[in-house]
Amino acid sequence: MDTQNSQNTEQPTDEQRSEQRQPIHQPLTPEEVSPEQKAAHKKALEEHDLVLNPGDMVDGEKTLQEKSQQVAVDTGDITGDRIVVPTYFVVDDPEEGQKALHHIKDAEEISDVIRQARVDESGERTWN
Repeated sequence: MDTQNSQNTEQPTDEQRSEQRQPIHQPLTPEEVSPEQKAAHKKALEEHDLVLNPGDMVDGEKTLQEKSQQVAVDTGDITGDRIVVPTYFVVDDPEEGQKALHHIKDAEEISDVIRQARVDESGERTWN
């Protein structure tokens, strides 16, 4: 897997390995986005003239679990549906374990991961 966009080339610490073993659930609906995050986004939009969505900001100090909860977009679209886009997509890399890929910065690597997905005869998704 091409990891040229990855920012962390160091070996994971024991704490990071322990965290990587925990199941990750990312918010994908408006109801799953924390009220604190919604309030922080609203405040940032009111106080600053941002080029990016408030949730697109990269913080290298966040843990994998914290990154998995970060939402880039939580807003209505033109049809009135609410759209939630995670800032990071957590993927399992056979060599590196779980890692968070930023939806902008690591878009090429995310595309590579998606291309690896396959569906078997039972309709179950398998990963190569």
